[in-house]
Amino acid sequence: MSDVTIAEFFAITANATALQGELDWLETVIGARLQLYFEQEGPYSTVEEIDEPDLTEGDSAYARLVREHGLDNYERLMLIMTLAPHIRPQVLDFFYTRNSTYDRAFTEFGGIRDNNRGGFLPTVETLLFLVAGGDLIRRIRLQTHLFHESLLTQLNIVLVGPAGPNEPETCGSITISDEYRALLTTGESNRPDYSTDFPASRVTTSLDWDDLIIDFQIMEEVQEIKTWIDNSDSILKNPQLKKYLKPGYRALFYGPPGTGKTLTAGLLGKSTGLDVYRIDLSMIVSKYIGETEKNLGRVFDLAERRRWILFFDEADALFGKRTETTSSNDRHANQEVAFLLQRMENFPGVIVLATNLKDNIDEAFARRFQSMIYFPAPNVSKRAQLWRQAFTGSVEIDAKVDFDKLAERFAITGAIIMNVLRSCVMIAVKRQRPISQDDIITSLKREFHKEGKTLEEIEKQTQRR
Repeated sequence: MSDVTIAEFFAITANATALQGELDWLETVIGARLQLYFEQEGPYSTVEEIDEPDLTEGDSAYARLVREHGLDNYERLMLIMTLAPHIRPQVLDFFYTRNSTYDRAFTEFGGIRDNNRGGFLPTVETLLFLVAGGDLIRRIRLQTHLFHESLLTQLNIVLVGPAGPNEPETCGSITISDEYRALLTTGESNRPDYSTDFPASRVTTSLDWDDLIIDFQIMEEVQEIKTWIDNSDSILKNPQLKKYLKPGYRALFYGPPGTGKTLTAGLLGKSTGLDVYRIDLSMIVSKYIGETEKNLGRVFDLAERRRWILFFDEADALFGKRTETTSSNDRHANQEVAFLLQRMENFPGVIVLATNLKDNIDEAFARRFQSMIYFPAPNVSKRAQLWRQAFTGSVEIDAKVDFDKLAERFAITGAIIMNVLRSCVMIAVKRQRPISQDDIITSLKREFHKEGKTLEEIEKQTQRR
């Protein structure tokens, strides 16, 4: 059994143990609520007398979620009730009890009867009956607490479905998001795959903050975003701050290609434990009226249920300046911008837009950024640092290689240096010798040729700077 398999085994075992205790507790609470509601004799005079499982020291994903969000007993009952149909559906079979007087189900139990699988799916009404019974004051208070104030619903961990036409809102289903269902059972997040319905791909990196070569003041601005991600929940618990601050955060990264914008977004996700998704604008933007909004809406709807960082690369293609309204196409484009503004304003997570030219971004968007961070092309000292960091220790290098000279001769970015490294590694493997200065120059020529430029042209541009 490999180390990864062992880790997965212990994660699943820890989760299963915690869930077993929560399900036993839920079953006891349901039994007690029915006993009290029908005025039958039993061991409890209130459901609050039933002790909840102790999760103060558990290492399961479930226990950590309870502790991190400070969930009270009512919130825990809501959480485990939404998990029950997936892991122990029979625990909800109590609610199939029929009202013999009217020969139908009890209205106060709520729920959706799934005829296909024979299971009971809880609704808002089901949970309110469980926690409040027939106590109207408690019911109204807990309805506000659980469905408007709780982080479970605010963070879309628990999802409240819409009621049917002309039905009370308490008829809406309560379900757990796919991400948290996977996390709380197997210990792994359920991540969507790239598709036409979800035109976004996950951004990952094997690098760390030490590998990001940027100026100190730029790093300070980046770390402010990380500080918000790490502390936004506690900040927004302050009722005074909550009046003025919205949950989301919007940042603009701008500067030449290859200067670290994508890497920075990836590192923000890696260091905070959040997934970063790069939006494929080629699949988002449509020439057909209304399609762009629909495509974007699908991404935002899914992302709002999860704590994701949305990364829009080359964002000016979608977030560019609005045009004067002289045709129906112009009005259509401006409607798309207005739609984006609204979704960005209401998005509770982090959005990062990246562009090569800040001036291409519509001012209406620019005013809504909490931070605008410029990623300049690296200077000579930064270029030398990038060369050394990429090549030293990872490959065998000829002693005559002069990284300082390379940095002085060629004003290039870290992305180009990474491409040169890849090419040089292939040369070294093929010829079975250390990488030489000539190998690096040859690889640089190939990179510049992609842009239709020569080595001499790049050197002249560097000297003019």
